[in-house]
Amino acid sequence: MKYMLLIWNRPGFVEELSEQDRVALFGEVDEIMKELSESGELIGGQALADPSQSRTVRLAGGHPEVVDGPFLESKEQFAGYLAVDCDTPERAAEIAQRWPDVRYGGVMEIRAIMDEAGPEM
Repeated sequence: MKYMLLIWNRPGFVEELSEQDRVALFGEVDEIMKELSESGELIGGQALADPSQSRTVRLAGGHPEVVDGPFLESKEQFAGYLAVDCDTPERAAEIAQRWPDVRYGGVMEIRAIMDEAGPEM
């Protein structure tokens, strides 16, 4: 089964870390990514640019309108994702629990990726 692990973080938290903590955090991420690559579970993943560079499309006056920013009613912003192919949902949760951002107040959301047939709905 394929899963999308969505990374949610408080904007600016990385900049607040000491250089030593930043190096440690990114080292842990590199270690997890290497492990997932070697096991064949990693499908892909990317960090996202700062939320200030976001655009959102919303319905306004009956027409789609593009506005600046994510404008979510949340302290966390979508920061990136991993796509993994795991045998069980528990394995996807295990990977998410190890993600170091969580220790700094981030959140990992685990979502199953639908097959083309869509039986997961």
